[in-house]
Amino acid sequence: MIEKQISRRGRKLAKPAVYGGIVIILTLLPLFIKSSYWLHVLILTLIYIIVTASFRLIAISGQFSLAHAAFMGIGAYTSAVLSRWFGWSVWLTIPLGALAAMVIGALIGYPFARLRAVYYALVSLFFGIGVLQIINALGIWTGSYQGLTGIPPLFGASKIPYYYFFLGLTSLCLLVMYRLEFCRIGTTLKAIAQSYLVAGSVGVNEVRYRILVLAIGCFFAGLAGAGYAQYNLVLSNLSFNFMATLWIVMYAIIGGLNSFAGPIIGAAVLIIIPEFARDLKMYTPYVAAALLLIVVYVIPQGLAGLPEVIRSWYIRRKAKKVSHAS
Repeated sequence: MIEKQISRRGRKLAKPAVYGGIVIILTLLPLFIKSSYWLHVLILTLIYIIVTASFRLIAISGQFSLAHAAFMGIGAYTSAVLSRWFGWSVWLTIPLGALAAMVIGALIGYPFARLRAVYYALVSLFFGIGVLQIINALGIWTGSYQGLTGIPPLFGASKIPYYYFFLGLTSLCLLVMYRLEFCRIGTTLKAIAQSYLVAGSVGVNEVRYRILVLAIGCFFAGLAGAGYAQYNLVLSNLSFNFMATLWIVMYAIIGGLNSFAGPIIGAAVLIIIPEFARDLKMYTPYVAAALLLIVVYVIPQGLAGLPEVIRSWYIRRKAKKVSHAS
């Protein structure tokens, strides 16, 4: 009995220990990576981990948004315009960018919360296109088609403060999203995705929960976008178009939509790995498409489910050997 309790405690402590180890490794990375370019790649990875995880948070409610990059753009342009043209502190404009994305997400979500599946996806797609048109129409304020420049930086020229800032921000955002998913709210959202009729029959207000999760997901997307604006110092609407959303979706699906770790793995693999073969970077879309096909047909749980697939294969192989031996 005591041995069982000890093993149970060990399993409970294993996951936090692994996460803690990863955070320690990431904290120490700048001591070993001296290249500014590689720090830049890691910073972009951290930003897109937040965005992809927030997309998955919305997806677990059964809503498949095709405008998630647009909400990232709302946060980015809100923060950039307020700091560039009004001279507001970037420490104020970043949270304001996140709040702007959250408010617009909730306002848009209210009339369309009852739409599902392909209908919701299409409406969100048209909204994303509309956001880009508004950005272009605002002329000098947003830089229109030429892009917005002269954005005040968050820190100095060194990328190390940016790396630690985004590492801390990503860790905090993931912690909040993890707690949201594995509390009563997350359970209710998953129940709505499984069957909104059954959820409604037991008193769950489907519309309220869907607006809530959309607002929260847009907040995190806007926060990442606002941080990106004050880091990159140049904004182009191409960074927030439909193709940018498709990449976010790709990160989530390849990493694993059914796993909290999926967006982290997907974004890290598809952003960092191609950098090792920079000469072949033009083929990244084809590699991503091939990975997507492999995931769909071989690993439906995504790359996050690969250890379980290997474990199952090993158990089956071992069972076959035992049956042949007997």
